[in-house]
Amino acid sequence: MYSSNQPDYQKPSAYSTPPPPSSAPPPYAQPPYAPEQYGGPSVGIPVMGSQPGPWSTGLCDCCDDVPNCCITCWCPCITFGQIAGIVDKGSTSCGVSGALYTLIAFVTGVPCVYSCCYRSKMRQQYTLHESPCADCCVHFCCETCALCQEYRELKNRGFDMSIGWEGNVQKQRREMAMAPMPQGGMTRDK
Repeated sequence: MYSSNQPDYQKPSAYSTPPPPSSAPPPYAQPPYAPEQYGGPSVGIPVMGSQPGPWSTGLCDCCDDVPNCCITCWCPCITFGQIAGIVDKGSTSCGVSGALYTLIAFVTGVPCVYSCCYRSKMRQQYTLHESPCADCCVHFCCETCALCQEYRELKNRGFDMSIGWEGNVQKQRREMAMAPMPQGGMTRDK
């Protein structure tokens, strides 16, 4: 196939030309698994390299979840504690975060200096737009609406907000364990 007169370094090889471009996305664009295909909640594996996307609900859609809206209006420390517990992936508890929020509210009168940091962290984890304006402005102008929106976003991503991070992890493991195994895989002939 090749003439013997060419030195080895000049012979064409399979590695000398790049493969033709394909329309398939790069491998990092897809999460390693999709929990919802196994019946489990999609608990927010962000897609690496993707552009920020929209929030699942608007800032003023508080009436979409009336019980949470009422709790957030009367006692925002509860909603904030639940959000912080999920966003921190269990490293801080709901009670500790809620108590710190309450302490900051009593001492400074502006708990948004603490809660806006969690909005930023949540946006980064789930690649969400910074909308309708900067996180600190959203929390300063509309603290209860911002907390309600963050709560709804986590709930829409499959989290059960009442059981915290550890409860959600255990729930997902149970659902993954109970998922049916695909049929017709590789078998060993006897």
